[in-house]
Amino acid sequence: MLEISAKSAVTPTGRFFAFTADTMVAIFKRPFQWREFIQQTWFVASVSLGPAVLLGIPFVALVTFQFNLILKEIGAIDLSGAGSAFATVTQIGPVATTFIVAGASSTAVCADIGARRIREELDAMEVLGIDVVQRLVVPRVLATALNAFLLNGVMILIGLSGGYFFGVFLQGAAPGQYLDSLKLLVGFADLVHGELRAVVFGVVGALIACFRGMNCKAGPRGVGNAVNETVVYTFLALFPINIILTQVPYSLGIVGGH
Repeated sequence: MLEISAKSAVTPTGRFFAFTADTMVAIFKRPFQWREFIQQTWFVASVSLGPAVLLGIPFVALVTFQFNLILKEIGAIDLSGAGSAFATVTQIGPVATTFIVAGASSTAVCADIGARRIREELDAMEVLGIDVVQRLVVPRVLATALNAFLLNGVMILIGLSGGYFFGVFLQGAAPGQYLDSLKLLVGFADLVHGELRAVVFGVVGALIACFRGMNCKAGPRGVGNAVNETVVYTFLALFPINIILTQVPYSLGIVGGH
């Protein structure tokens, strides 16, 4: 019984890594599906931008406002810009991007691929000799990665703007001091690091979504179950990846050396 459970868990994992390898190889095959890529970029952006804005505002209110309260207690409210930049660039942006990728982008991609599977469109493409991975998966993976990159930038902009609003207008920080202290704790390397993390989140989320969509069971219930599983698997994958991508560069001194 234990052997059967282990095999049922290991086999899908191996198939997913094989699927990931096929996708990485297919990225460099020609012709590249530019039309599909542009359409998917717009599609993913349309389902992600609204939730990103709505999620970013409470994140800023929760983290920045509370941090500024501590600074105000010790008489260092003029350093609120440094706290806002550090929290937004290193944590709020990438973590919020994780939520958006798992809860919005990946589910939309999985539902799209799953619907094509139960309508037997994927089978028809394979019969015609069309590489499904190159034709459908690669554009969606790259589109989700690009949107994750841009969403992280949006979250950082919301965080810095919200931090300015809370610090200057509500907690008495000097506008000039807020702007001058933005680069006190973070630099360009931290920004690049955060954006790279967001791109990795987008790639992993899209790969999980496409894999579950292409392997969903027949019928609408099968697609629904695949979408629900995509959310769970994406969260389970992205949070450990986020921890690794955060701790390793800081431990090596690649970022955070300010």
